[in-house]
Amino acid sequence: MSFKSVIVVGGGLAGLIASIRLTRAGIACTLIEKKNYPFHRVCGEYISNETMPFLKREGFFPDVFSPPVINQFQLSSVSGKSTKLSLDLGGFGISRFTLDNLLYQQALQAGVNFVLEQEVDSISFLDREDCFTVRTSLQEFSTSLVIGAFGKRSRMDSALKRGFIQKRSPYVGVKYHIRTNHPANLIALHNFNGGYCGVSNIEDGKTNLCYLVHRNQVKRFKAIREMEETVLFQNPFLKSIFQSSEFLFDKPETINEISFETKEPVLNHILMAGDAAGMIAPLCGNGMAMAIHTGKIASDLIIQAKTENRSRAWLEAAYADCWTSTFAARLRTGRLIQNYLFGSAWSSRVAVNLAVHSTWLANQIIKKTHGVTF
Repeated sequence: MSFKSVIVVGGGLAGLIASIRLTRAGIACTLIEKKNYPFHRVCGEYISNETMPFLKREGFFPDVFSPPVINQFQLSSVSGKSTKLSLDLGGFGISRFTLDNLLYQQALQAGVNFVLEQEVDSISFLDREDCFTVRTSLQEFSTSLVIGAFGKRSRMDSALKRGFIQKRSPYVGVKYHIRTNHPANLIALHNFNGGYCGVSNIEDGKTNLCYLVHRNQVKRFKAIREMEETVLFQNPFLKSIFQSSEFLFDKPETINEISFETKEPVLNHILMAGDAAGMIAPLCGNGMAMAIHTGKIASDLIIQAKTENRSRAWLEAAYADCWTSTFAARLRTGRLIQNYLFGSAWSSRVAVNLAVHSTWLANQIIKKTHGVTF
């Protein structure tokens, strides 16, 4: 069939990259985003170098901001026992505020049509017309294809009655930007009872501090800061960072009920991309790379389907197969690592001892949660 137009619901990394590449290929693309650029997102803000060839080839790499090169990994237990490992592949740090806005500007230049500050209420596939109707509170659109790039947890997940949304998730994400004395080449993962905290540098001499915590820990206290001082400060690394740093946000960015349950890469004929298709445990440090890669895969296959006059059924099957073969195994590995090696005094001690006494095994675990360059 001829795919004349695409609507992308959600303007994160996957949605922006897909929309730019589709528009450059001559496919009319509208991107609907509930916020206005630039804005912050709860995110670890570290990108694996598996993305580097693609980003540079497409002109997406944010070299103008001189992002810090990261090639060392530090892991600490709740008690503060720690070890460091070299990262063979490595990565770089860049904030979502900066990178998303950079891609937004490129999308505008490419000719992507943006509908900002509107949230999608419904996406309906009309079998007889073989097209979609997409509705916001203010507008209605008709389109050949829809890419669902609406993030970790969205109103659309409920509207589509997705399986994972029926299960309450116990995780809360919290993010700060700080100025602190953190080595530019180091990404650190510090455990505390009920969660873990990632720390790594981004552009402009700033550091991203982002942690995942069980909601039961949050409920015990009247305020996030009280919880941090009582729970996170048990790890001496975190206590030192919090007490010696300049915090740049008036209040932290937060997101509730982050789910790592299995999701469908295709649902109701919608191609899901980024976290909407599946979210890897943040401790793996590969979420941004996966989002970038899904934007590439979705746009590649849509362009191929149009060029070769392929059917909708072919496109959906090809995308589901490619997504599953590329990402499913590392998501399973990420869930296992999070469930068994992090978030408690005992398990974090095991994780650190594992890294100390078997560098080879630790490196194998890192490789299992990352892909190859593309």
